[in-house]
Amino acid sequence: MTASWIWAREILRRGTNSMTKEQKILVNRINYYCDKKGYSYYTLAYEASIPFSTLMHIVKGTSKNPGIFNILKICEGLDVSPAEFFDIEDFRNMP
Repeated sequence: MTASWIWAREILRRGTNSMTKEQKILVNRINYYCDKKGYSYYTLAYEASIPFSTLMHIVKGTSKNPGIFNILKICEGLDVSPAEFFDIEDFRNMP
């Protein structure tokens, strides 16, 4: 893990207090797959063909509704199906 990756994670950790539970679950899932693939947020944005700033708004929680198309692009960039991405207990237990 690079120093810039560690720095970005620390900034995001501090900023998650105002996130909704659903946003935190989404960000945790993105982070899980980024860690698994060894991707930085920059790499994910590139692979997903979305602007880096859009991804950062999602992971910082400033985007209240990231949009289904952005989430689908993120799944594509991570090379996982949406079904696989959302197949965790936290998402299944949402109201």
